[in-house]
Amino acid sequence: MRVLVTNDDGVGSEGLHVLAACLRDAGYDVFVVAPTTDRSGTGAAIGLVHADQRLDVERVELPGCDGVEAWALDGPPAMCVVAARLGAFGEPPSLVVSGINPGLNTGRAILHSGTVGAALTAQNFGGSGLAVSLDAKEPWHWHTAARYAVEVLPRLLEAPARTVLNLNVPSLPYEEVGGVRWARLAPFGAVRAAVAESTDGRLQFELRATGVTPPPDSDTGTVEQGYAALTTIVGIAEAWPPELHDMPELREGVVPGVPLEAVHAIPDASAPRWLHRPFAAAEES
Repeated sequence: MRVLVTNDDGVGSEGLHVLAACLRDAGYDVFVVAPTTDRSGTGAAIGLVHADQRLDVERVELPGCDGVEAWALDGPPAMCVVAARLGAFGEPPSLVVSGINPGLNTGRAILHSGTVGAALTAQNFGGSGLAVSLDAKEPWHWHTAARYAVEVLPRLLEAPARTVLNLNVPSLPYEEVGGVRWARLAPFGAVRAAVAESTDGRLQFELRATGVTPPPDSDTGTVEQGYAALTTIVGIAEAWPPELHDMPELREGVVPGVPLEAVHAIPDASAPRWLHRPFAAAEES
């Protein structure tokens, strides 16, 4: 299984190195293509590309990653995935693992995440992807997030083609994390962007706490309770009329907030489907 590891924080990120090494140690055929510099917040953008344009790429050595081929590409993470899927670095990967991001990627703000954008780009190009993020609390427990990534990968490999999973992990020693829970997207991420100042024709932004208590079965709420949160997501999808929600088979799917080992059919991203809100058991009573 050839696995591409990338991120949006740049090829020098410690989280990237730990993730690649752990996947290598788990027996995967790992190679790394990551941005030369920090490209956070780029979503699934590939940048401005012309037919005659050349992107700088350089072979690099990563600390602790002996035996792992690695390249630094002057482009955002989605472009790293596109280049790899098009065969620029040998056999195209069937799986992309993106991270480990220093900070959660939860809630609907993941639309803007380069970490998640890389995984969704893999989906758009026919592959599967796993985005991995760690709560922004020191000390950074990179190995905890990497171990959980290795543990959930078999479930991703058994899922339908073009599946994307988003994994968010508390920054705790591995033994102190309560395990993995299925989670829905929170209305907000862990923080929100706000305009701090607007003077002299310039805008200054800052990140602020949302001040909102997240639902306990949401990705943000799950991590706050000490569990790793796992969410199945899709990028480009049709949205069908709400009348279809009355179909009884829709009420037999995801139940957010339950342990990972509970029955959960990962949806087939290639099959005709409609977007709907998962129904928790409490809503049926």
